[in-house]
Amino acid sequence: MRWHYTVAAQTDVGTTKTVNQDSLTVKVANTLCGEAAFAVMCDGMGGLEQGEVASSIVVRTYEQWFLRELPQLLSKGFSEVRLKQIWYRLANECNERVRDYGRGRMTMGTTLTALLLLEGRYYISHVGDCRVYVMGNGMEQLTVDQTYVAREVALGHMTPEQALNDARRNVLLQCIGTVSSVKPDFLMGDFYAGDSFLACSDGFRHNLTEADIYEYCHTTLEKMDWLVSKRLENSHFMNGRLRAIIDGLKERGERDNISAVLIKVMNTVE
Repeated sequence: MRWHYTVAAQTDVGTTKTVNQDSLTVKVANTLCGEAAFAVMCDGMGGLEQGEVASSIVVRTYEQWFLRELPQLLSKGFSEVRLKQIWYRLANECNERVRDYGRGRMTMGTTLTALLLLEGRYYISHVGDCRVYVMGNGMEQLTVDQTYVAREVALGHMTPEQALNDARRNVLLQCIGTVSSVKPDFLMGDFYAGDSFLACSDGFRHNLTEADIYEYCHTTLEKMDWLVSKRLENSHFMNGRLRAIIDGLKERGERDNISAVLIKVMNTVE
């Protein structure tokens, strides 16, 4: 079985901000283990100076890792344990790079969410509150928000409804560039033909329910003809779908930057 991916990505400054501090990338490449898809979503800290610089530093670093270092890892024999170690090191190298850039001048910070799809498995490295969802027969939020209110809800100190309106809802427990070291969550699991993965910043999901996301980013796509030969056509449709969602969010008055990456999984039998 060979895995293939159709991808789309959109980002927007939103309705009130003058700078888009979100940065993202999505890549598909042929490897020794078949096609791999890779996405990175970073949300620069809106309350800190030059968050767009911090987020772009991290995205560029991870993009270069995918293009240059992943092939070497695969040639030596892929190991999930090794990938976790490498991503832990890479996150902390980015943390130092961002801290060094701002040292003595400004405080900069960014979230980090990286997603790799390879040989029927997904791998995620996560710092902050961008999210990754997987959608198939149902929908699951794979990442856990590293925020004060999410922690309080998990501990039973706050209800989800209270968390939505709490003044501390945007307070992060950690982010790249503002702490001495970071401890990314590392997640992995299986995926299946027909699944859709969505990576998004918080501006994309503020005014959408999970039912909305599933309808707009998965159910609508199920009507399409998912042939490898039609990837360009399908990618164009997916980009249009994301653009329409973002335009709708802006009409609702979304104030934050809005970003999303959508990946559709296909397979062919060898």
